[in-house]
Amino acid sequence: MRLTIGVLLAVLFCPLAQAELIDEINDRGELRIAVLSDTPPYVLKEDQHLTGFEIELGQALAKELDVRAEFVEATAEDVLPGVVSGKYDIAFNKPQPELDPELVTSQPFSTPHLVIPFQKGNPAFESAVNNALKRIESDGRLAALEQKWLQSQAQK
Repeated sequence: MRLTIGVLLAVLFCPLAQAELIDEINDRGELRIAVLSDTPPYVLKEDQHLTGFEIELGQALAKELDVRAEFVEATAEDVLPGVVSGKYDIAFNKPQPELDPELVTSQPFSTPHLVIPFQKGNPAFESAVNNALKRIESDGRLAALEQKWLQSQAQK
């Protein structure tokens, strides 16, 4: 009997027994994305609506994951702690030398200007995000977004 209770407790408190982030996102039906507003061309407000490279990429990513994108404006100081705590599912960040040890990043693009941090211990979510991003890149949507937002801004 003690062994059974011990095994049950071990399973309940084992990280593998915790819900995967992808399951939580699917249950909610939305991907919560932290963004820093007023960082053109990545994120900017036009008529009180967020737009920019990260907004359109986030929408494409959420569509690939078959959920809606929920953009949450955050301060620079709150972005990574918010991802660690689960307040946000992901964030879009320019590469940083050191990320919080509780985060994993996705960067499957050939272009190095963007990393996507999210909580460690979510291999199914990591795989889903990487696969979605690869589809966005392979079908040309990423190049179109880069051309629209990043290359056109550099020429101005």
